[in-house]
Amino acid sequence: MRICAVTGSRADWGLLRPVLTRLRSSPCELQIIATGSHLDPAFGHTVDDAEADGFTIQRTIPLERSGDDASAVSMAMARALSGIAQALSELQPQMLLILGDRYEIFAAAQAALIAGVPVAHIAGGDISEGAFDDAIRHAISKLSHLHFTTNSDAMRRVVQLGEPQDRVFNFGSPGIDALLETGRMDRQALEDRLDFRLRTRNLAITFHPATLDPSDPESQVGPLLDALDRLDGDTGLVFTGANADSGGQRINECLQSYVRTRDNACFSMSLGQVGYYSLVEQADLVIGNSSSGLYEAPSLNTPSLDIGIRQQGRLRGPSVTHTENDAARIRDAILSLLTDPPDDFSTPYGDGTASQRIVEVLLGIEHPRKLLIKHFADLNQ
Repeated sequence: MRICAVTGSRADWGLLRPVLTRLRSSPCELQIIATGSHLDPAFGHTVDDAEADGFTIQRTIPLERSGDDASAVSMAMARALSGIAQALSELQPQMLLILGDRYEIFAAAQAALIAGVPVAHIAGGDISEGAFDDAIRHAISKLSHLHFTTNSDAMRRVVQLGEPQDRVFNFGSPGIDALLETGRMDRQALEDRLDFRLRTRNLAITFHPATLDPSDPESQVGPLLDALDRLDGDTGLVFTGANADSGGQRINECLQSYVRTRDNACFSMSLGQVGYYSLVEQADLVIGNSSSGLYEAPSLNTPSLDIGIRQQGRLRGPSVTHTENDAARIRDAILSLLTDPPDDFSTPYGDGTASQRIVEVLLGIEHPRKLLIKHFADLNQ
């Protein structure tokens, strides 16, 4: 079988990689299309990470974004749709494999629908009410033909969307597999990678735009920066870059401006998987509104503080604390978690066997095109 995976960012690549590693060594032809922020030097040109992992990228589709406002993102999505449609015509895959909820992944699902290519979707059914990713994720589920959810609540929601129950598999997150399979840097190697001296206490900070928040990006990230300024100077602040959603570049500019005037802070657009996991494992606390605080941090035994509305509604374990996007509340929550950290790091996102189980299902499909016809599974029947 020819299976084509589309990846648009460092975020989905980190979760897809363990699945693709197994597909690469299986009796199938693996094709990879890279697009989105993977190809943008401003976001670390992370397609290099995929190639460094030994994968061959069959097609690259630059989105040539001229900014990060809504119009620029919509035009980039149109270019993704056009480019992926052309790539599918040339590669002729029998299955498209995608993950998550990014706008370029939405474009891939649309192109596959029109091209008659069945879609296998990982991580449908989750909830993140503060970003347009939420609606995109559910739309992708309706465009898909196989579903690999990361938790039982998500599986229930995909079935509630009318997807046939025998096409929905709840195997957990392949991100847990990636954690178990990825080595770590020691403290010195991490400091060298960051070009920064870690402090007595260290915070790993990632803040993305909450795209359904009507306030501007600077106002969204402002309370967090105010709260961090109220901490003592022996707390290391390690920022990683925001994503390519509308407002992401403006948040990165705020973070870089903040870091330039503070000796206890540093900024890295992208640390790569090994670097990021090493940072989270060695940090005292993960802070921000990235899904990694809910997915990966608990499996690395690091508490996390989720801020604001972006991840609102997403399933979380007991080591994840939520607070409103208010400077005083953020500071109080940070101090509370540093003083009395949680001791339960259980996670609802699986046991690290998701990738192998996903591959077994994919390779067990004898006639992929038969998946294209699916009935709406009405819950009342």
